[in-house]
Amino acid sequence: MLGINGLELVVLVLIAVMVLGPERLPEYAAQLARLVKGLRRMATGAREQLREEVGPELDEVDWRKLDPRQYDPRRIIKEALLDDVEDAFKPVNSGAPRPVAPAVAPAAVRPALSVPVGPRLSAGQSAPYDLEAT
Repeated sequence: MLGINGLELVVLVLIAVMVLGPERLPEYAAQLARLVKGLRRMATGAREQLREEVGPELDEVDWRKLDPRQYDPRRIIKEALLDDVEDAFKPVNSGAPRPVAPAVAPAAVRPALSVPVGPRLSAGQSAPYDLEAT
């Protein structure tokens, strides 16, 4: 309650009694009661107006789930990092049989790879350098 404990509240009431005096204290207490009732009436009216405008969806909202105090950034980051690790270790095709890697064939049986090879540089010649490409 506004960071005031019981002892501090008692001290504030005693100071109010001394400052206001016993003849004005009931008048100010009645004004405070009217203020509190008016604030409650306004809050109730705002709640009812919101309920009318939003409709029955307002009753279905789980407000505890939307409370920002429940979010712990350390837990969220930890879960996000662990999700990535778990996804990395999951097999891609969990139900499909895994293909068997072919045995390495001898060099004589292996087909030649067709990789385009450019002109060879002579010994001591520097590689071409494109200024616009870097």
